[in-house]
Amino acid sequence: MKTESTMQINTSNTHKKTMRSTILRQSLQNRIVHWGVAFSTFILIASGIFQMPVSKRYMINELPLMAWSGDYHISLMLHYVGAFGLIFFVAFHLYFHIARAEFDIFPKKGDGIKSLKIIKAMLFGGVEPKSEKYLPEQRLAYFFIGLVLLLLIVTCLIKTAKNLAGWNISDSLYIWSAQLHNLGMFLIILGIIGHLAAFIFKANRPLLRAMFSGRVDSIYIMERHSLWHEGVKMAEENEKTSDCKIHKNKE
Repeated sequence: MKTESTMQINTSNTHKKTMRSTILRQSLQNRIVHWGVAFSTFILIASGIFQMPVSKRYMINELPLMAWSGDYHISLMLHYVGAFGLIFFVAFHLYFHIARAEFDIFPKKGDGIKSLKIIKAMLFGGVEPKSEKYLPEQRLAYFFIGLVLLLLIVTCLIKTAKNLAGWNISDSLYIWSAQLHNLGMFLIILGIIGHLAAFIFKANRPLLRAMFSGRVDSIYIMERHSLWHEGVKMAEENEKTSDCKIHKNKE
């Protein structure tokens, strides 16, 4: 039988769990840009594949609601829509963060070694190196995916210019652009797979939730992102506020 003191402890723990504080990690603007780039890229990959004789060959166009996938003109229009969306969100992202000198997502010296240490700790146990707002592997992934997206945008513009009146693009430049564009599509698919695979690890899942709600658990920030001084300060203030509420509830 549970004693009264045990019941009080359990009640206290329940209150603490339900009142556990969170801090804002990703602003609404960052989340809109992130998902805008994600959806635009998905449209580009799907429409780019359907421009090849893939849909009819593998009878994808015979599936419910997929008849459009066998129409080259529809796929081409979708590709242009996806390209416009990607260029808009990438340009907005770069302009905004460069104008505000926010470069905390850019790679830093030693990120490669730190990433290996973090992956080793998650796989085999051990202590992770202290991290800032973004993990070292997040910064490296951002850099890789960002470069590939820029490659896709530049080659896309060159390929589009070929079809515009008054633009004289040499055949060799067009062929190289087309080949690099195809390589970019292959690399971005690999990058997306690697990006999603990171969330297999339980330690990374709070970061995924933050891309929906924007918020992360305060204790998680203090424990794993202790070098993010602004975040740690907000987390400590939230925890103090949360503890005060718990004491008031006890009274």
